[in-house]
Amino acid sequence: MGMDVYGKNPANEVGEYFRRNVWGWHPLWEYVENVHPEIAESVEHAHTNDGDGLGARKSKLLSKLLMEDYESGKVEQYVAERNKQISELEMPACDICEGTGIRSDELGIQNGQPEKELDADIAIITGRTKGWCNGCNGVGKTEPWEASYHLEADDIKEFAEFLENCGGFEIC
Repeated sequence: MGMDVYGKNPANEVGEYFRRNVWGWHPLWEYVENVHPEIAESVEHAHTNDGDGLGARKSKLLSKLLMEDYESGKVEQYVAERNKQISELEMPACDICEGTGIRSDELGIQNGQPEKELDADIAIITGRTKGWCNGCNGVGKTEPWEASYHLEADDIKEFAEFLENCGGFEIC
């Protein structure tokens, strides 16, 4: 699923359409909510594709603010801090193997996962040479779900360029 953002009155091709999958849209709009809440509050349903959005004036203003943030390094700093916070989150136990690192349910057994040889680097981490899980690569832990949502500074810049040229937008 993704968020298709359409310009209401585009000045050019850049302002016609902006798209991000949900893994990219949510952190992008969270940046707007965290750094420019005075504009973000105008979009009640920004995390859905119900057609909410901004008019031309606020789109231009948000574009200007985002480009200032980008050019000043504020966006890069925000992204770095966000990535640092995510990297420090505790890794939860794998749901598939219940944290053991070895998938021993019926499907795992059918596919030989309890007897599968581990890669050398995983064997060093786990202290064993066999027994694998396709959910965690045999480690027993997975990344926190927050790590699935990605944001890069250029995402903000691209969105600002869209906003500059869209004439207002709708999230569909």
